[in-house]
Amino acid sequence: MLPPLDDWSTRHSVLTTARRTAALVNVLADEVTDPAEVAAVLRDFGETNPIDLTLQDVAQMRAAAALLREVFAADRVDEAAAALNGLLRRHTGPVRLTSHGGGTPWHPHLDHDDDAPWAEWLLASSCMALTVLVWDHQRPPGRICASSGCQKVFITQGSGPERRYCSRRCATRERVAAHRRSQPAPTRRTQYGDDATANDAKLGKST
Repeated sequence: MLPPLDDWSTRHSVLTTARRTAALVNVLADEVTDPAEVAAVLRDFGETNPIDLTLQDVAQMRAAAALLREVFAADRVDEAAAALNGLLRRHTGPVRLTSHGGGTPWHPHLDHDDDAPWAEWLLASSCMALTVLVWDHQRPPGRICASSGCQKVFITQGSGPERRYCSRRCATRERVAAHRRSQPAPTRRTQYGDDATANDAKLGKST
């Protein structure tokens, strides 16, 4: 039986898929990632069990995530488009429609078949979503957090001004750091400065 169309479409929308891409790029940034962590991200974004990931699957997905990070590093839309065009040319197949054997509504895929390896699926589905966001908004689909020491990626599409940070925590940390940098440095007392003035006052001397 097919899932309700509205529910399936929400869980697999372009924006949701793009956000899943960002979450996977982040969790795969570590040199050693537990397959269970990757599976948890996939479930959070609507993938259903069974999700059987091996260490080799995760290693291949990490390599794919490193390629996708280039799209998030793009400052201009033409750079993002060039990065995506390269990925589409080298790592994806032609567009095809699939219903996964009647288990889902018909939808487009860029991997070669429904049983493609996880890394190929990650690149194909991510390129599809990020390409549509570039097409729709005519700007880079995401960016790398501007906070020093944070390398997380995130999707910038949405309402309100374009974000520079991946989270409120990073934004707050940078605001606090900027405020501290803007404060004048405390003056140091010299040998004949404030202490000498205080001693003169005790002796009744004019200064």
